[in-house]
Amino acid sequence: MTSTDYERPTAPASVQPGTGAQAVDRAASLLVRVLTATEPMTFPELVSASGLPKSTVSRLLSSLERNRLIGRTPSGEIVAGDVVASFARRHDGQDYLISKVRPTLERLAAATGETINLAVSAGSGVVQIDQVDSRYMLGAANWVNREVPFHASALGKVLLAHGTPLPVGRLVKLTERTRTTRPALDADLRRCHETGYAVADGELEPGLVAIAAPILDADGIAVAAISVSGPSSRLTPHQIDRIGRTLADECVRLSAVLYPTSPAGSTSRKAGAA
Repeated sequence: MTSTDYERPTAPASVQPGTGAQAVDRAASLLVRVLTATEPMTFPELVSASGLPKSTVSRLLSSLERNRLIGRTPSGEIVAGDVVASFARRHDGQDYLISKVRPTLERLAAATGETINLAVSAGSGVVQIDQVDSRYMLGAANWVNREVPFHASALGKVLLAHGTPLPVGRLVKLTERTRTTRPALDADLRRCHETGYAVADGELEPGLVAIAAPILDADGIAVAAISVSGPSSRLTPHQIDRIGRTLADECVRLSAVLYPTSPAGSTSRKAGAA
């Protein structure tokens, strides 16, 4: 092993009795040094900074690399691994999206008085990443970081209608009104394309109505969705149609700003059209 290299990852070695916590602390300390360094670090630099024996640093770095928490440049320098980089990109992207969409959320909240959410796909469901609360006591729940099924939410239907694949498995029945068959769900997705927005009426929770519209990228794929939600006592069929049109128009404009070549403005539902 040279002064600029360490052991390549192999199958995990058994941890010696009494050394587990110490090994975790040492590995975590090395990872923090790599992630907080302004430049890629070399193996000798990490040995010097940590004060640990070369063999210990080599073994810990091998474990971190095996779990994709660190990686190496072609010249052997140590950098963040792809798991860390992917996490950072995902959350940086969400922060950017939230900052750009927040004024629209606040405008919709002022216009409707209802809870407004921004959500993205999480693979197995849809997750709300930002919220502006309702001005009313009834319906003012915090949905941020909550994951809900695609098929039972307006946000999820919008994502499914615009490029997100439906996870494999049965459609779980959450209420008496939840869509649990593909034909019923597909009918909702077609209506979403026709009107520009999706509706979930009592399908996630009894009495809860949500209307959602997509934010589309340049390829017409929904990168996120915005919803207006509240109790059925306030969101009547007439209100649903009025809010749905307003929400769809807002999302068309927002898509055009965030993704200038987005086809949102040229879909079957033009701004202001039926």
